[in-house]
Amino acid sequence: MPYSDTNELPDSVQRVLPMHAQDIYKEAYNNALDQYKDPKSRRGNESQEEVAHKVAWSAVKDEYAKGDDGKWHRR
Repeated sequence: MPYSDTNELPDSVQRVLPMHAQDIYKEAYNNALDQYKDPKSRRGNESQEEVAHKVAWSAVKDEYAKGDDGKWHRR
């Protein structure tokens, strides 16, 4: 199910990511849900949601990195 607001993101995402990164996560997740709805477009036996979460984290990591302080910082 797509997220309509960052407040709906998993707690693990909300706790660790700054707001801008949460926005990136939400948009990437929602786009990936649409892009990978056909099982043939996914590798292996991963669910649509599993793939969408991986895509979302990848999108966040393109713009943010986890610092030595354990927090996510914009690159």
